[in-house]
This record gives sequence, C-alpha cells and structure tokens, in this order.
Amino acid sequence: MNTKVMTFIFVAALVAAVSLWTLVAQTATSAATSQASQPTCLDAGTETLPCYMTYYENLTRTFGVQAAFADLKARYAKSAFVVDQCHQLAHAIGHGAAELYPTISEAFANGDMFCWSGYYHGVMEKVVAKISTASLPGMLNSICADIPGKSSYSFEYYNCVHGLGHGVMAIKNDDLFGALTLCSDLSGAWEKESCAGGVFMENVMDETRAGETAVFKATDPQYPCDAVPTEYIGQCYVMQTSHMLLTANGDFGKTFAMCAAAPTLYQAECYEGIGREASGRTISNAAEVRTLCANHAGTNTAGTAAETQCIVGAAKDFVSYFHSDTQAKVLCASLASPSLRSPCLVAVTDYYKSF
Repeated sequence: MNTKVMTFIFVAALVAAVSLWTLVAQTATSAATSQASQPTCLDAGTETLPCYMTYYENLTRTFGVQAAFADLKARYAKSAFVVDQCHQLAHAIGHGAAELYPTISEAFANGDMFCWSGYYHGVMEKVVAKISTASLPGMLNSICADIPGKSSYSFEYYNCVHGLGHGVMAIKNDDLFGALTLCSDLSGAWEKESCAGGVFMENVMDETRAGETAVFKATDPQYPCDAVPTEYIGQCYVMQTSHMLLTANGDFGKTFAMCAAAPTLYQAECYEGIGREASGRTISNAAEVRTLCANHAGTNTAGTAAETQCIVGAAKDFVSYFHSDTQAKVLCASLASPSLRSPCLVAVTDYYKSF
C-alpha cells in the first residue's frame, strides 16, 4: 500500500440517524446542565481550550462516550470555537474513554471518527501515559496488537499507530526528536511513518495550545522538516503547512511560496498539505477549494503541479470529512481541466479504499 494514502488525518461524517443523535444530544445536554455549575469556558466569548478539555474528559467519565460526542456535535453546530478546536476536544473524549474501557479495542469499538479521528488519538495518548518511560520502547510493538487489520493497514490500525505518535510526544514532554526516536523502535516502515505522522500532528497542535512549546523556528518555515531523519521528512511536510499557513496569517499564496522553497522531492507532500488546509478551513467547500488551489493572494498556480497536488490533498480531506467518496468525486467532476480531474479521481479511489 502507498504510505501516502495514510498520511492524512481522518474525520467521520455526522451521525446518520438524526433522530437518535438528537435524542442523545438532548440527554447529554440535560445531564451536563444538571450539574451544580457549568464552567464559564462554555460561554461564547469566554471559551478556553484547557477548560473545554477538562469539561469533555469529565463529561465522558460521568455520562459516557456517546453522550460526550452528542454534546460536542451540538456545540459544533453553534460555536466557531468548537469548530476550530474540535479535533483537540475529541482527544479529550478519548482521554476519558481510556479510563472507561479495559482494552484499546473496546475503547476503539465505542468511538466516533468525528473531527479527524481525534478520539482515537486521545485514547492512545492516555494509554501511553500509563506506561513508564523505561518500559515503553520494549512495549511499542505490542500496544496495538488487539486492533484488527495490521496486515491490511486498516483504518483502525492506522489510528492506533498514528495515535502512538501523539502519545510518545506527551510522554517525551513534546520533545519532537526524542519522540521520533521512539517511533523508530517500531518494526515496519509503515508503522514508523504513521507514528511519526502523529508526532508531527501533535507538534502542530502544540502551536495553538497555551503553555505548550512547539518545535518550529520563526526564521525557517521549513524547520523541523529540514532537520528530521530522512525517512520522516515527507510525513513532516504533510503537517508543516498548518504551521506555514499560521505564520503567513492565513495567506495561501505565501504558503504556496514556502512549499515551493522546500526540497523538490517533498514539494508534493507540502502542496497536498495546502489542499488539506484548504478543505479544512472552508469546511470542504468545493468552489472555495478550487479557488484556493488555483489562485490566491496573487499567486497563480493554475495548471501547475502545485495546483494538482493541492486538489489531491483537498479531495482526500473531503473523503475524511464526509467519510464518503461522493462529495470528493463531485469536487473532481467540477474541475475544468482533465489534467486535474484524472489525478483527483485516482486519489479519491485509492484513498477511499483505506476506509
């Protein structure tokens, strides 16, 4: 399997049974509001990530995973803050779930892929946190043993190994290079790369969390990708665009220029990362994604490899967001150029197989 297929972060579609979701959401909201007092971080304008994280960990431990997700989805529909921080809030639900279930497989079976599978990554963070630093290297290859699909690189198995990357970052106190060393203790190149992907994603998340130190350099938008071991450079650039776009104040044109300055061998991953960001920042809006990938802030990438890879990255993210290939195929069909439609459809077909 092409390891690039598994380099993006996944998200589930909303619950199909709307009536059931509504019932659970009402139950969760009622349960949460019945507490003596709700933290003020739930109020618009006063929301803070640490307070919200604590809220969802406690809600999960008290009322269960489904109630917590129902509450999260209800707030997602109303709060820009929740939309922006949703993946990290799903991590918090995973933290709570790791204390409810005796095995990783049980926690995974009761999970939800909403918001780029943050729940599963949170489960793994908590699981790794319970293992001593001295014991962890010798246990890494067995932690995901009860998750099915190792031979086929299943989505569940990917989330477990990728989640290890988040976990080792936590246990190494956000020492990115130390965390990558732990990923290297895994057997199998795919496992090492998937773990590294979790490390780089956690590093990006650190940049938006108060009190946590991300490994970046203000004077070098390529760092740490230009300093990590060779086998992890591609994985690094897939996530580096989140940092690049932040430093560019959301200017996609400047971010394209940063990717163009990356080593030629890794520019494709960087441009795909821009597409992932384009999809994420527009809530997978096809028309806006086409504009961002082709012409933004005076940077015209139409007809170039940069545009093609940007569209490919966005199409993969569409599959992740909707947990379906339907909307991604609509994006591909809307592209005027056959030179864009073809690679877009190939990427969607190959990527959807991983689900």
